[in-house]
Amino acid sequence: MSIIEIDSLSKRFSYYEKKLGLKSSFNNLFFRKKLFKDAVKNISFRVDEGEIVGFLGPNGAGKTTTLKMLAGILFPTSGTAHVSGYIPWERKKQFKMLISIVMGQKSQLWWDLPAIESLYLNKCIYEIDNKTYQDYLDELSEMLDVKHLLNIQVRRLSLGERMKMELIASLIHKPSILFLDEPTIGLDIISQKKIREFLKFYNGQNKTTILLTSHYMKDIEDLCKRSVIINNGEIIFDGALKRVNVFFSSKKIITLQLGKIVEENALKQFGFVKEIDGMTAVFEVERNEVSRISGKMIKSLPVLDFTIEDIPVEEGITLLFEEGKKK
Repeated sequence: MSIIEIDSLSKRFSYYEKKLGLKSSFNNLFFRKKLFKDAVKNISFRVDEGEIVGFLGPNGAGKTTTLKMLAGILFPTSGTAHVSGYIPWERKKQFKMLISIVMGQKSQLWWDLPAIESLYLNKCIYEIDNKTYQDYLDELSEMLDVKHLLNIQVRRLSLGERMKMELIASLIHKPSILFLDEPTIGLDIISQKKIREFLKFYNGQNKTTILLTSHYMKDIEDLCKRSVIINNGEIIFDGALKRVNVFFSSKKIITLQLGKIVEENALKQFGFVKEIDGMTAVFEVERNEVSRISGKMIKSLPVLDFTIEDIPVEEGITLLFEEGKKK
């Protein structure tokens, strides 16, 4: 059953051009050139209840604009959307009690106050009774290992600790739908992993529907079985993440660990050399040539070890972006 339904949703922004200099500023008082930017162009897709969907795209593709419309922060220019049966931009109280949005580059916590103060404010906003609030706060803070940090000023916490507090603030009212916009941006690898593990566990326990944007492909690979890819405001792919490579690429990556350094010219006879780093060489070869070329490499080169992998997801998505530009 679809809990998020988007049909032909579009958002156009208008702005004015201003050239450099005082004269241009004066002219703009009387004659301004109005420009338009189509951030989102007639997109349509569905998200089922309890599903975690990766919403991918380059900077400026329209990801955040879409999430803001689904959260009721922005009004669309055209099209429709229903989130748990509600039209988001009507901003009904019942709708706002069902959703939450976390934006990795914006904080909802009061910077100079302990996190517990902001959490208590959310408790009051969402009309949570004292016992339910305290029990759930204890549960979330223990799961994220930040219980000992609740009474410390937010500005004194590390970035990873602050993001954990942001998650608690967003989940304290037990939303059924969670919009995550770059929740691991700027975090170290260990912090990213801990947040991914928490989100996976939380989704499994509560069947919360999650729409996730991230530039870290590990977030998407670990959490999402399905991805929607947007470029220049348009959907260019909607399906299983593993199909990105299958659909757009017939190539494999062979990585060799060599016993000694081999000249690049000697390596080129085996295929396209993507990278050479000391005694490690990375090749891109046609999928149907893998057996023949790998056998030839083992016979002709001082190979200590080798791996054969699909093209990285990031490269598959890059191909999708390029395909989208051609349309």
